[in-house]
Amino acid sequence: MIAETDPDILLLTGFDWDYDGAALRAFAYRLAYPYRFAARPNSGMASGLDLDGDGKTGGVGDAQGFGRFSGEGGLALLSRYPIEAGVAQDFSGFLWRDLPGNLIEGAGLSPEAMAVQRLSSTAHWDLPLRVGGQSLHLLAWAATPPVFDGPEDRNGRRNHDEAAFWLRYLDGDLPMTPPEGSFVLLGDANLDPVDGEGRPDALRALLAHLRLQDPRPASVGAAMAPQTGRNAQHGGEAALDTADWDDARIGNMRVDYVLPSRDLTVLDAGTFWPAPEAPMAHTAATASRHALVWVDISLP
Repeated sequence: MIAETDPDILLLTGFDWDYDGAALRAFAYRLAYPYRFAARPNSGMASGLDLDGDGKTGGVGDAQGFGRFSGEGGLALLSRYPIEAGVAQDFSGFLWRDLPGNLIEGAGLSPEAMAVQRLSSTAHWDLPLRVGGQSLHLLAWAATPPVFDGPEDRNGRRNHDEAAFWLRYLDGDLPMTPPEGSFVLLGDANLDPVDGEGRPDALRALLAHLRLQDPRPASVGAAMAPQTGRNAQHGGEAALDTADWDDARIGNMRVDYVLPSRDLTVLDAGTFWPAPEAPMAHTAATASRHALVWVDISLP
């Protein structure tokens, strides 16, 4: 799929991190990407505490982000443009309780857990690239699903605040300086602005943010997907869906986003979800539940 779509810059979610970067190095070499970036994610990072309140420590729910081992399901970036890794900002250590207006109260965490719980379930990065002599910042993240918890809605609250982090960052409400020039916000929000469970207010605010534009990448395949089960109650535009989950349990949703800053010119955009009889349809359907979202941009 990557060879078929041939993106110049590619953010991979759910890519396991290893200490020496061996897996990503081999993957980048196979696809002929000269530049790559990955930092240790919070997924699988031991906290040493009983974060999930089950009376035990060391379980997958006690890691800073859900994971059976350190680095499971991390983020990775491949690029044909140089990555300015020396000035990249990794916000993954930012504590949840330090986010202005956070929803951590009521999430069922003990005072000890609240003191160490990081906001990012996977990672939040600001990665500058050199593109044609200009700097292009990539604001990348992957959020926890807003489900798999109890009435305290710990994951729903955290998912909301993982998107809200970018609102605070872009608005200058955090002790970090947001990019002044061109940037692209991209990643897996694990949330649809209309359908499914979760708290979509922060995501909707991002989609409407004055510094961002939503090119609304669409696909024929998503538009043609069967409207049965959960999909029959679909409130959003089906063509914009990016994830193909079981129709009876969850249904298709728009959860993956590429949002360029308003100073960038969007030439084209789409989601690689081919029609059922189109070439690569079977490959796309079996490669991942998530379709590849792409946006073609021109710098000012």
